[in-house]
Amino acid sequence: DRMVMIQLQDIQLSVNTKALVTGLNLEVAKGEKLLITGESGSGKTSLFKAMLGFFPVQAGQILIGTEPLNPKTIRLIRQKIFYLSQDVDLRNDRTDLLVQEILLANHIENEWPGTTRPLMDLLNFTPEIWTRHVHDLSGGERQRLGLMIGFLLDRPIWLLDEPTSALDDTMKQKISDHILKLDKTVLIISHDSVWQRPERLKTYRWG
Repeated sequence: DRMVMIQLQDIQLSVNTKALVTGLNLEVAKGEKLLITGESGSGKTSLFKAMLGFFPVQAGQILIGTEPLNPKTIRLIRQKIFYLSQDVDLRNDRTDLLVQEILLANHIENEWPGTTRPLMDLLNFTPEIWTRHVHDLSGGERQRLGLMIGFLLDRPIWLLDEPTSALDDTMKQKISDHILKLDKTVLIISHDSVWQRPERLKTYRWG
């Protein structure tokens, strides 16, 4: 039985009166992985922001699960989605305090950081990462920290905007393999060839 996790119905998205997309219809089933490709600046990131309620759609309706996105459901919907932005927008804090705060805010009680051992190995981190500040991390480290937060939050829907752009080829491969095995509904915007895997994810051509 196919359960639909994301429905975009007749969506129109405009930025400064410039229509980015008109009449977009898309359905993503539970557990499906979808790669969204298209020109830079064509509104892919705006679509992700619209699905989180940060960006208004001019027409149409977004449903997450069975819930239509509106001011009443927005909080509930955001709690189901992990969003990794292109520039991995994290507050400048010590990484251990930041992660701890995010977990507490989401009522996740685990034996952190003890539980992160397999994740630390996956993401190639040594424990000294926890003593550093976010702004002292390289782009690749920030990207991997963002992904670690995603793994810890464990939400059912993932929206990943260029999640591997700052990583080396070995790490791209390792992380994409791992993400594609997850029992999550995943939408990925990426120009990285590591995600071009028709046997594992569908491709949606944008614009």
